Amino acid sequence: MSLNTSDPRQIDQALAPLDARRSVPPKQLGEPGPDHPTLLRLLESAVRVPDHGKRVPFRFLSFRGDARHAFGERLAARSRERDPEASEAVIEKDRTRFSHAPLVVAVIGRFGPDEKIPESERFSTASCVCFALLQAAQALGYGAIWLTGWLAYDPEVARWLGLADDERVVGYIHIGTPKLDAPERERPDPRELLTQWPPA
Repeated sequence: MSLNTSDPRQIDQALAPLDARRSVPPKQLGEPGPDHPTLLRLLESAVRVPDHGKRVPFRFLSFRGDARHAFGERLAARSRERDPEASEAVIEKDRTRFSHAPLVVAVIGRFGPDEKIPESERFSTASCVCFALLQAAQALGYGAIWLTGWLAYDPEVARWLGLADDERVVGYIHIGTPKLDAPERERPDPRELLTQWPPA
C-alpha cells in the first residue's frame, strides 16, 4: 500500500517509530535482553547502512552474563591506574558500567589504509550501524543507548578487546528491557537549521 504524502496522518504514522526513539540510561535497562538469535536479527537490520565502496568497516563484540562483570572489574582497575586519585564513586561507576543492561554490543570500526574511501566515510558508516542498532532494538520493544566514554579510546582497553592497530570502538550499545518510559527531551527545530542554497 503506497503512502499518501499529502495526508499528515499517514506521514505521522509512518514516521512514528523514528519520532519515538529515546535513549534509555543503562541503569534503567533490565532483563530480559535479546537472546542470541534475536541479536543476530537485530544486526541483520543494523548492517543495512550506507557503505561507500562496500568496505564493511565494522564488526561486533558482545558482552553478556558474567563477562559484563568481569569486564567491569578490569575497567575499575584500569580507572585507578589512569587516575590514582579517583574517588571510590568514580571507580564504582566504572566497575558497574556493563552490569546494568543484560547485553552490551561494542561496534568496532575498521579503518586500515584505503586508496579510494576516506576514513571519515568509513567512520560514518560504522556510526550509522550504531544508530541503526538503536532503532532496531527499539522496534522490538527493547530500550537502548549508545555510549563511548574513556573506555572507547583507552589503548589498554583496546588490547583487552583484541582490537587490531587499525580498529577502534565507535560505540558501546547497551540493550535491555526499559524499567520505565524514558522522558522526551527538547529537540532542535529543523526549520531553524535548514537553509536553501541560492544559485549565483
